[in-house]
Amino acid sequence: MHAHTRGKSHSTRPTSKSVPTWVKTSHSDLISNIIKMYKEDGLTASQIGIILRDEYGIPLVKPILGKTITDVLRENGVKQDMPEDLDRLVKKALGLQRHLRTHNSDRRNVRSLELIESKIHRLSRYYKKRDNIDKNWKYKAVIAQAQ
Repeated sequence: MHAHTRGKSHSTRPTSKSVPTWVKTSHSDLISNIIKMYKEDGLTASQIGIILRDEYGIPLVKPILGKTITDVLRENGVKQDMPEDLDRLVKKALGLQRHLRTHNSDRRNVRSLELIESKIHRLSRYYKKRDNIDKNWKYKAVIAQAQ
């Protein structure tokens, strides 16, 4: 978003949104695997998706189950305080703040922190509209340091 170039290091999503012929996993097995990975291993939804893709050969969960991994976890009683992407951005901002306390003349990372914080504010507005986080939640550097 803020860079002038386009990155190419990401993986590409499957072109077809239909269930592949090689996937023989049943709905109940897939749901139980997702819940087990979350509860026993403490994995996030994106990490579970990567493991399902790499180890189980399931390219996308949504065509098979009709819902996302986050929806499956939510239906089975897993309540997340904050959406995963917003949580990762807050942790990244915390790491940069920690770095800038010792290296206060690092101007490049001062700019990086500003960009990350603007992403946090944009995402928080979106999640407040969708009621995924509290309406009175606000990102502050003090909040980030407490987590």
